[in-house]
Amino acid sequence: MKTATLLSAIAALAATAAAAAELKIDVTHKVECERKTKKGDKVSMHYRGTLAADGSQFDASYDRGTPLDFKVGAGQVIKGWDEGLLDMCIGEKRTLTIPPEYGYGDRGIGPIPGGATLIFETELVGIAGVKPPAKADEAAPEGEAKTAKKEEL
Repeated sequence: MKTATLLSAIAALAATAAAAAELKIDVTHKVECERKTKKGDKVSMHYRGTLAADGSQFDASYDRGTPLDFKVGAGQVIKGWDEGLLDMCIGEKRTLTIPPEYGYGDRGIGPIPGGATLIFETELVGIAGVKPPAKADEAAPEGEAKTAKKEEL
């Protein structure tokens, strides 16, 4: 009987740990388009990064006035970005909540401490070789942001 209780407790802890390690994607400005980001695309992203623990900002391309260019899915950025920025339209905005397993893990980097959960406000500025949709400014009505888990996208 004690073994069953112990196994149940271990299973519950494993489920909690798995849930804590989930990438959360909130679409805050939806744009309709025919061509969305896919693995291998060279993209330009504006972003603002903050620590979930205290809200302190650690980096922002907006402050520099220059978006970051990188190839999606090529390991040039953290795993949370490689996965959280797929299937995005030019002009779309998302807020990514990135657990340490999808960010910098236990090691941290610069002003980001080890084990930190990160919040990124992101905006897809462009996809190399792809024209922006004609109505890239159309958004979901205010207050109707969609929340999705990475598996739903």
